[in-house]
Amino acid sequence: MARALPIMFQGTHSDAGKSVIATAFCRIFAQDGWKTAPFKSQNMSLNSYVTPDGKEIGRAQGIQAEAAGVAARAEMNPILIKPSRTHESQIVVLGKPYGTMQAFAYRNEFFDQGLAVIRQSLETLMNEYDRIVIEGAGSPAEVNLNDRELVNMRIARLANAPVVLIGDIERGGVFASLVGTLSLLEPEDRKRVIGVIINKFRGDVSLLKPGLDWFEQHTGVPVLGVVPYLPDLTIDAEDSLSLERFASSVGGEEAIDIAVIRCPKIANFTDIDPLLAEPDCRVRLVTHADDLGNPDVIVLPGSKNTIEDLIYMKKRGLASRIVSLVNEGKARVVGLCGGYQMLGAVIRDPYGVETPLLEVKGLGLLPVETTLERTKMTVRSNGVLAWNGERFRVSGYEIHMGRSAPLSGYAPLIEAEDRYEGAKQGDEQVLGTYMHDLFHNDAFRTAFLNAIRREKGIPLRGAVSFLTRKEAAFDRLATHVREHVDVGRIEQMMRQFQQP
Repeated sequence: MARALPIMFQGTHSDAGKSVIATAFCRIFAQDGWKTAPFKSQNMSLNSYVTPDGKEIGRAQGIQAEAAGVAARAEMNPILIKPSRTHESQIVVLGKPYGTMQAFAYRNEFFDQGLAVIRQSLETLMNEYDRIVIEGAGSPAEVNLNDRELVNMRIARLANAPVVLIGDIERGGVFASLVGTLSLLEPEDRKRVIGVIINKFRGDVSLLKPGLDWFEQHTGVPVLGVVPYLPDLTIDAEDSLSLERFASSVGGEEAIDIAVIRCPKIANFTDIDPLLAEPDCRVRLVTHADDLGNPDVIVLPGSKNTIEDLIYMKKRGLASRIVSLVNEGKARVVGLCGGYQMLGAVIRDPYGVETPLLEVKGLGLLPVETTLERTKMTVRSNGVLAWNGERFRVSGYEIHMGRSAPLSGYAPLIEAEDRYEGAKQGDEQVLGTYMHDLFHNDAFRTAFLNAIRREKGIPLRGAVSFLTRKEAAFDRLATHVREHVDVGRIEQMMRQFQQP
């Protein structure tokens, strides 16, 4: 394919660190002057990203594009799978919903069409960029799936890309994982593996050297780097497997206590990342009413199945406890996307978009009612948010299948160019909006938290640019990987791999 020089990162299992290493190489290649594009043929994630032209892709590829300094586009993740119900997912193709399919049907009926879309997307990127950083999924050694897989070695063959295999030493058994994965590959695929990276190492690397020497002698595959665990990396996570490590417990009794409701279908949880970066905020993931306590702020994040997650909250006592805390004036509540829908009076599902249930009562904390529709809205959005006597310019993105209509007593939260968006209670203790990245808006986030700081008698803080923090995190990650991975050798091997 065309002119770009590709490299592919695969892992011994999910959450081995493929996305982070791929992000690092997007930044490294960009720093070295190469126009670079990320690529993941098929991504299964509820954490998504809206491109500038309103297409939906996996969050990881959107962030990798940011690291590379290029605009994200649908070809960078041509197939996105978003689990919605048991054994059922929404399939997003080139940024637009294609349909809902069960796993068996997807594997047996969509394969040829999916491969054609992937091939065309890859050809487009290979023609327009200098470097393509390709990310696999799960493991290339899933022998039960390899005959019709669309994301690992088949893509490496399609792109004629060399492969670097990543193992996660934090989980233990890294040498067994690496050796086992290599031994299960087909001979021609194994020849594509130019080396391995051991990720998330903690401790003295000299103690690991006998194992590294043994591995190279046993497999004939070089170890290209041992990457130490990098704490406090403020880069968006790909999926909920990574969610626990993003929860923080900082500050003392005076800290701002933020409870984030974690439901089974939580989506786009990166909305809370700026709160995690605030040094005096304690962010907790809560799944049961007994653990909620008396937080200063309750965040209801997005959901891929709002009705099921609302029922989950009711069964666990969370819904009634949240309503009680609001009525007692003890907590602020912010609902984002699906969380916003839950805060309204009712959610209707006349077309069976999420469940067979036609109607479910919401928490009744905001004067809106929601109807789920067949058409998904994906758009970059901006406007002016009115809160606490101030007006804030805010921007973000929307991804939702529903429309929320105002009821008596409605007060809009955000005034956009052509519409009102979101809602708030009269006393502004409860806010709801479809706008993801609300807390990424530095001025609003700072004012919102400072209001709580005043109430608690703790020092106020000035606004800190979350975008600046993210850019610094990309540079920090690239520097870290350069220090511990033989990047020059990888580039040399990438060129050699393309020689006849």
